[in-house]
Amino acid sequence: MTKLTLGSHPYLLGFEQLERLLERGAKGGNEGYPPFNIEQTSDNSYRITLAVAGFTDADLSITVEDRQLVIRGRQADDSEGRTFLHRGIAARQFQRSFVLAEGVEVGEARLENGLLHVDLNRAEPERVIQTIRITKG
Repeated sequence: MTKLTLGSHPYLLGFEQLERLLERGAKGGNEGYPPFNIEQTSDNSYRITLAVAGFTDADLSITVEDRQLVIRGRQADDSEGRTFLHRGIAARQFQRSFVLAEGVEVGEARLENGLLHVDLNRAEPERVIQTIRITKG
């Protein structure tokens, strides 16, 4: 039996890149840290919120790499000279990736009360009707 993939379906031409994006999203390490929410704030905007308690804006970086939003956190080790009787607050680095659809752009990023809010906006697509001329061959 032949496996039918999205890119090889006869009616879906040019969707190979979408299949690669789905595979890349499935391979993303979702270990659960830090926890996050994704909410739709209007018809054309979204917000990703990550719980990053203990991180400062200098500890965080946000980049867009090949239509993929990448949020990284790395805290400096400030435990030198301190003696912990119990250490239950995670101070580990993380990386969270989100694949962005074409036309979705990253807007404002804001850190408040231990939550990092990243706003995303979808541009209205232009409606284009194209007439193709048929030539005699």
